[in-house]
Amino acid sequence: MFYDTAKNDHGLPYNPFKACVVPRPIAWVSTLSHDGVVNLAPFSMYNQLGYDPPFVCFSGSCRPTTGQAKDSVTNAEETGEFVVNMATYALREQVSITARFVPPDIDEFEVAGLTKAPCQMIKPPRVAESPVNMECVYHSTLTLPANRRDTVHRVVIGRVVGIHIQDGALTANGRLDVETIRPLARLGYTDYSSVIELFSMTPQGTAAGQIGEAVAERKKLQPA
Repeated sequence: MFYDTAKNDHGLPYNPFKACVVPRPIAWVSTLSHDGVVNLAPFSMYNQLGYDPPFVCFSGSCRPTTGQAKDSVTNAEETGEFVVNMATYALREQVSITARFVPPDIDEFEVAGLTKAPCQMIKPPRVAESPVNMECVYHSTLTLPANRRDTVHRVVIGRVVGIHIQDGALTANGRLDVETIRPLARLGYTDYSSVIELFSMTPQGTAAGQIGEAVAERKKLQPA
């Protein structure tokens, strides 16, 4: 089959677009407003953008019918900081709870019964129950065009300046144990998945790029 996305003439019960880009990791973003209110929300349009230095991005739509940016986007832009917490299968119910639209003065940590843990380099708290937390400094926002004001998406880009990994999330040989922590992934429709199986392949390209090895700033070569 083929369909024109401008017409959405697919003839299917549900639009298949989101199901065509799967699985998508979930950024569980915690931020802090200028007024000191903590916000926590999941974003399934999320990924890495680079690794030397590391950058990530998440894309947020709007509050329904308003065209107003989501709190996570606003807070990241206004304060310049955010945390990406790893969403896992064990935390799936809490992730779902924090997806609700609530007023900006509501603390989703409290609503979901989660524990705030301090960060080392930025002010927003991280989710203590999450096995991986990435402290991010805001870089920029790319606003994408939309057909309706409440479907405008703002892509927030941040530089990862610090990473927390729980000891229990590492294997004996020092790798992230994804089969144990089971990172949560978004599929199409109302479907989700989690990582329960993996396999390895010999890199065909540059080994550093495949593995994601980065050079620390203090080790950069200085100009002659």
